[in-house]
Amino acid sequence: MCGFVGAFDLNSGNQPIAEGLHEQLRTQVLEMSKKIRHRGPDWSGIYAGENAILSHERLAIVDPFSGKQPLVSDCKKIILAVNGEIYNHKELRHEFEGEYKFSTQSDCEVIIPLYKKYKNDFKTMIEKLSGIFAFALYDSEEDSYLIARDQIGVIPLYQGWDKAGHYYVASELKALEGNCVSIEEFPNGYYLYSSKGEASKPCKWYSRSWQNFDFVKRLPCATKTTGEIINDNIIKNIRTSLEQAVKSQLMSDVPYGVLLSGGLDSSIIAAITQKYSQKRIETDNKENAWWPRLHSFAIGLEGSPDLLAAQKAAEYIGTVHHEIHFTIQEALDALPDVIYHIETYDITTVRASTPMYLLARVIKSMGIKMVLSGEGSDELFGGYLYFHKAPNEKEFHEELVRKINKLHLYDCLRANKSLMAWGVEGRVPFLDKDFIDTAMTVNPFDKMNIKLPSGEQRIEKWILRKAFEDMLPKEILWRQKEQFSDGVGYSWIDTLKDITEKKVSDAEFSRRENRFPINPPKTKEEYYYREIYSNFFPSDSAARVVPNEAGVACSTAKALEWDAAWSKMDEPSGRAIAGVHNSSY
Repeated sequence: MCGFVGAFDLNSGNQPIAEGLHEQLRTQVLEMSKKIRHRGPDWSGIYAGENAILSHERLAIVDPFSGKQPLVSDCKKIILAVNGEIYNHKELRHEFEGEYKFSTQSDCEVIIPLYKKYKNDFKTMIEKLSGIFAFALYDSEEDSYLIARDQIGVIPLYQGWDKAGHYYVASELKALEGNCVSIEEFPNGYYLYSSKGEASKPCKWYSRSWQNFDFVKRLPCATKTTGEIINDNIIKNIRTSLEQAVKSQLMSDVPYGVLLSGGLDSSIIAAITQKYSQKRIETDNKENAWWPRLHSFAIGLEGSPDLLAAQKAAEYIGTVHHEIHFTIQEALDALPDVIYHIETYDITTVRASTPMYLLARVIKSMGIKMVLSGEGSDELFGGYLYFHKAPNEKEFHEELVRKINKLHLYDCLRANKSLMAWGVEGRVPFLDKDFIDTAMTVNPFDKMNIKLPSGEQRIEKWILRKAFEDMLPKEILWRQKEQFSDGVGYSWIDTLKDITEKKVSDAEFSRRENRFPINPPKTKEEYYYREIYSNFFPSDSAARVVPNEAGVACSTAKALEWDAAWSKMDEPSGRAIAGVHNSSY
């Protein structure tokens, strides 16, 4: 995981750019890159060509000694800057033996020979990558560039244009703000290719059959309406696929750990990681791990639900567990820094990012540079409590697809930027490309919270729980979904709502549409966050980048149609779903 800034189309008039202007742009790109150095505190590098400049800030996880970027091809004509990890790089390296001379052990260098081989088929090229990534590649011989982002948008990427028409991409919004007159998020699952200054638009490279309900409705079921298991292979396939995803993501030449909230998802990831942590993945399990003890981390207010559950999970799994306490005042003091780093004023994201931001600082202080987390499971299996109200399989599945398509705006943004604020990389095995295909080709019936003939309602993510029922204690395996911002301690959210109600006057709130004509805040809490955000990111473009959608308990706006009472609510906490949330945990 790293950060980069790319500037292209410098020679927009097809004439060599003036030497003084080129040096000015180089200096400007370096200044832009400094703003995201927290993402890559280990090394800085820059390429400055006649028509492109690439600056890179490196967080060294794989090949710390020779993998600095921008990477340069064996022919010295292709320059590459990458933010992310390519988990299948060893297999791809074998594909190019004898054809390409690798100069580093970096997992990202495989993108260069892939580009050379599939120059006329970028969709196939990018589809061959298994990982989380955003990259900018410049071909100096053809004066062309290729920009691409991973299928889910785990890795952030923004694009912008300055008043001279130069095109920029950057890993975070803050690098572009103040330099570009127009800024947008680069769409996930897309690439952009431009040659010799020709205008181009992003093209979609990621598409799947499971995105259509007509495809998944015909898939075989694992259970009958009675709850009886009739196809155990489907459940076993979930387990096998997720274990492979975790194993492939353990590649690291630096110490790593796991985030363990005590919820189902993080506990599963921690248990699988512990299973493979004794051997070094990079050498095909032929060597003992360099760091043989697996450390887990949880954060919360004193006595919070997550801390109690995380301790039970850690004792069962056998990790070296670290319980981090924070106070409400510490979290409130951190809010401006959090909003600056996560680059959003979305209520749910701010609430959940603050404790994660505090936790990341402690993790970094212990010398750990990479952690695995359980992000993405709720979007794949319908884990949020509002899914209990899904009226049918079609609505259930289509909401899953909507949630997956929006992950880059919420959970992925939080998980990536909260951690990277302190130079800690987050990996998300549930969002492994192959595992997504496995999970989304499970019949929606097997994921739904149906009522059994006994009158009992099947718990959310039932099929995922069954797949790992021998790896976790029962009180963790069957623990109800607890959203992270709730689980760290209910008084955190209650205090935020109370304090922001007092800090924003009725008069200020009544003029919100004048103060913030783009996406006017719907609550005083959102107004408070918006005020902080606008101090850092004052442009209209920056305001539009943030999502603005009504919802309840993390639902999309479309799902509000499932319950008439929800149309009058706008509360992202899981506790907003009456009759489903179990307050005893």
